[in-house]
Amino acid sequence: MTETAIIAGLDTQRLSRIAEHLERAYITPGRLPGALTLVARRGEIAYLHAQGLMDVERKKPVQTDTLFRVYSMTKPVTSIALMQLYEQGRFLLDDPVYKYIPAWKDLRVYKSGVHPNFITVPCERPMTIRDLLTHQSGLTYGFMNRTNVDAAYRELKLDGNSGLTLERLVDELSRLPLEFSPGTAWNYSVATDICGYLVQLLSGMSLEYYFAEHVFKPLNMQDTFFTVPADKLDRFAACYQYVPGDQFTLQDDPQHSHFARRHGYLSGGGGLVSSISDYHRFAQALANGGELDGARIIGRKTLEFMRLNHLPDNADLPSVSVGGFSETPYDGSGFGLGFSVKTDIAKSQTIGSVGEYGWGGMAGTAFFIDPVEDLVVIFMTQLIPSSAYLVRQELRALVQGALVD
Repeated sequence: MTETAIIAGLDTQRLSRIAEHLERAYITPGRLPGALTLVARRGEIAYLHAQGLMDVERKKPVQTDTLFRVYSMTKPVTSIALMQLYEQGRFLLDDPVYKYIPAWKDLRVYKSGVHPNFITVPCERPMTIRDLLTHQSGLTYGFMNRTNVDAAYRELKLDGNSGLTLERLVDELSRLPLEFSPGTAWNYSVATDICGYLVQLLSGMSLEYYFAEHVFKPLNMQDTFFTVPADKLDRFAACYQYVPGDQFTLQDDPQHSHFARRHGYLSGGGGLVSSISDYHRFAQALANGGELDGARIIGRKTLEFMRLNHLPDNADLPSVSVGGFSETPYDGSGFGLGFSVKTDIAKSQTIGSVGEYGWGGMAGTAFFIDPVEDLVVIFMTQLIPSSAYLVRQELRALVQGALVD
């Protein structure tokens, strides 16, 4: 029997179960096209494995440098960017949003009716920047398909169609009611796109340029962008749509994707394409308390504050959420400034540590950081929706089962 190698306190033989499980349960049966998984501990990569296809139609295998649509894994980047400006005294978290977006001064809350004939009531208090960062703003997403408010988002095409700009989004939202009064509930929403708009407003830079100068260049992230450059298009994965019956169909061909051409909508909520090594550099900087290789992107105390549970009375998501969708399981998880935060291990029904934080993306990508174990895990695939399978939960069990010290 071969001797097990231990890297950074992780049993590599046990880590190899990740590939075996994904192959057996998802890739061979045709449930997922392919996957790329990275596990790092104490700043050292212990496991990096590519399997399956990044482009089924062209029979191209997943590579370690494949480019993925990370969708809502853009949100932590935007939240860090906004909090960089907080560290410079540009705003306070309890500042009303209308201080920076005057058209939002008289936002109201939905009571009844359908667009454009809504009956509304005043907000109990103004929406704050903290409400945006914690998804307690009262905003929503059109894809929720839950209320007459999100129906208006769909009608107005506010979820990122080709003609949308951040300016138009902000303008349209000034005339739509909120789902609830800010601070009274939690609902996943376009709030992080508004955070991206505030980054532009406060910095005087486009979101694309701000990210490049203040996050990507300091961390030497050369493969993260809103638009995939032509010379990197051959590394861009195809994206697939789940079909009932554990199958999938092509959703976005990389050669014809809107991610492959410049467009006007810089979505801080879901617009980035990245590689696993780039996103690892971002996540590792967070795991290190805000810096990597001598480049600091956020202060240690600021990050500690961001990864606290900011829901009222330390509540978890089931007790305050009004929607049915999130990129994290609800039970045992709260929410910080841009991340989900694990608050109760037993309630979550998944192995981990209190304080674990992270997020995921619509096409199944996910990352989490466990500060107790000094652990970073990143999973990349391209299947919409992310809720099709419980791979993320299985991955946690597989990784935690490999810890030996």
